[in-house]
Amino acid sequence: MRIIITGGAGFIGSALIRHMLNDTQHQILNLDKLTYAGNLESLTSVAEHPHYRFVQADIGDRARVDALLAEFQPEAIMHLAAESHVDRSIDGPAAFIETNIVGTYSLLESTRAYWLGLDAERKAAFRFHHISTDEVYGDLHGVDDLFTENTPYAPSSPYSASKAASDHLVRAWHRTYGLPVLLTNCSNNYGPYHFPEKLIPLVILNALDGKPLPVYGDGQQVRDWLYVEDHARALLKVVTEGQVSETYNIGGHNEQTNLHVVESICALLDELAPRHTGAYKDLITFVQDRPGHDLRYAIDASKIQRDLGWVPQETFASGLRKTVQWYLNNLDWCRRVQDGSYQGQRLGTQGVTA
Repeated sequence: MRIIITGGAGFIGSALIRHMLNDTQHQILNLDKLTYAGNLESLTSVAEHPHYRFVQADIGDRARVDALLAEFQPEAIMHLAAESHVDRSIDGPAAFIETNIVGTYSLLESTRAYWLGLDAERKAAFRFHHISTDEVYGDLHGVDDLFTENTPYAPSSPYSASKAASDHLVRAWHRTYGLPVLLTNCSNNYGPYHFPEKLIPLVILNALDGKPLPVYGDGQQVRDWLYVEDHARALLKVVTEGQVSETYNIGGHNEQTNLHVVESICALLDELAPRHTGAYKDLITFVQDRPGHDLRYAIDASKIQRDLGWVPQETFASGLRKTVQWYLNNLDWCRRVQDGSYQGQRLGTQGVTA
């Protein structure tokens, strides 16, 4: 298949592209604006692959997106481009509204115009796969409750509200115009190439630098952790085998408190890169909780297992060990993100089609 992946230089998008190019014959066009979270160094290993092409563009640029659709003639679009950091959405929600809502609307309109021009066979085979988050559901209060595909939306932050809005737009474009869509809502991802502002890489790098390890509130917030390469495998299953108009929740079956996650990282670092002055857990610092902080997320992923045969391959213990080891082995990548030098990739990349 010819597939356009939006946001392919981001954390999940780059994992998806690496998986597709390494393990399938699909042809990939990576369309990414290269905001601060887009990092082409995450795709260095596949940059010269004959089935890969990168174009720097904004999903909200209708003329550019229309031209790319006409030229590349995709059989599917996998839409991952989004602003995704909750704390940033609290401090500056405008970018989240613009990218996640207005940008998704613009991409849907470009896609609809392209899809309407296809012949009957290609029109029936086409898929628009929208990748979203479990945060649209709000939080869970009972210890046994799980998010299902029918859980009502109750977003808590500007980020999750903007993603909820984009989900509704995608469903409306199917209901009103017949656009063949698929949706997935995933739990917290972790793994290699994760941007260092996120919890797990932040804790790893702060610990190695001897800096405080910030934990919001009492650290008892629960998240279901999904190894990013398991997520990539699930996304490929959905876009190739999923049923049109269906939503699939993707989770790792790995519920952990934030405090346990931090303590687990500390224990792994004690083993793999021990400090000379005490244990890493001595650096844990409890800080004021953020506004609107959801208490618990947990995914019921039984539908994707039942209908498509997907189950995660990694446990939290195995995935976290792989993640910590990757960061220890790739500190140069981390430092280039931390000091901003990775952003030099933007120079000369406009319109690259190699």
